[in-house]
Amino acid sequence: MSTPKNRVTSDPAYPAARTVAPKVRAHFERLVRAADPTSEASPAAIPDAEAIEAIIDAAFWASLRREEGYVPKISLAFLPPEETFHPLIFERSLALHSSALVRVAPAVERPGIHLGVWRQDGELRVWGTTRAIPTFCFVLEVAAPGLLVVKHHRGESGKFVNVAVLEGDQIKVIDEQASKLPDCPTLLTSLLGFDRSVAGDINILVQLAVSMRAHGRGGSLLMVPAGPDAWRESIVQPISYAVTPAFGELAELARRTPPHHDHMGHRLWHDALTDAVHAIAGLTAVDGATIITNRYELLAFGAKITRRRGFPAVEQVAVTEPIEGGERAVVHPTRLGGTRHLSAAQFVQDQQDSVALVASQDGRFTIFAWSPCENIVHAHKVETLLL
Repeated sequence: MSTPKNRVTSDPAYPAARTVAPKVRAHFERLVRAADPTSEASPAAIPDAEAIEAIIDAAFWASLRREEGYVPKISLAFLPPEETFHPLIFERSLALHSSALVRVAPAVERPGIHLGVWRQDGELRVWGTTRAIPTFCFVLEVAAPGLLVVKHHRGESGKFVNVAVLEGDQIKVIDEQASKLPDCPTLLTSLLGFDRSVAGDINILVQLAVSMRAHGRGGSLLMVPAGPDAWRESIVQPISYAVTPAFGELAELARRTPPHHDHMGHRLWHDALTDAVHAIAGLTAVDGATIITNRYELLAFGAKITRRRGFPAVEQVAVTEPIEGGERAVVHPTRLGGTRHLSAAQFVQDQQDSVALVASQDGRFTIFAWSPCENIVHAHKVETLLL
């Protein structure tokens, strides 16, 4: 078997890279074909399968190495320096090799900094760093040792969409058709990259989900309709940490998105919104559920869920994961986790106009929503979309 011309041969081959590369290439080709031809922004160049394989190879082996005891955190973007703004260009480019990536990792571990990869004299090289990349730019992020995420830039500030997740020999390719399911909740649609939030270019629920997962303690967030108090019938009274009046900072920020041409105003709004999201998500680390309205008003945290009087106990949920080859299953909710998952499923069965977000301490993340088509609680496993 021949060695791809783009690979630096001193790193061994990572078999999953060769398997996933053609699928990733096909995904980016579909993105570019479906792009708006009237858009002023030109989509990024698409790497060929060999380039994708070589980039994944180098990043995988780099993720398993250490530099002075630290795990390297890097992001690689496939583009030439002329396709970005204010590129930082190395006088001598670096080999696309794990040892070179590990050495430079401390300088580029902050979010939003990418190592630029492009061909020089027929060989893939790391030419420097960039903070700005074009629409649909191929990005590979090292999330943890042996854990890689292929992403693309969506053309909006800070917006990335996951394409595939590789962990050891396990490959998960995101199913682009998952958003077309009749019961696909808005949050899942946005995570898959096919929805824009009413709150400008940031879907607040997505940000809450990411922040909930990041604190690592596990937690539950219940979103209920604003106005009606039927949700209280599914919560043990009195609530330990009820909020009166409802805390409305996040709701107010969601309502007053500044225009994009006001760059300074938009940055200040973005920073304030991020702080408010982290504050609400932090409450989910407290034992019990955090409750917000669909207008993002905080009603309570540390709430204990109970079965609604006169309603049956939840016995089964439909489970899906938005990845290629993922099969739907119907299981008892305890198969998904412990008491937190069972309580969330019960709440959604009793309060069918609500949505429950559940983060596990091990990084798993589940969205519970009622399926009117199947008349059952639907559990969407979405941790691959949040990495």
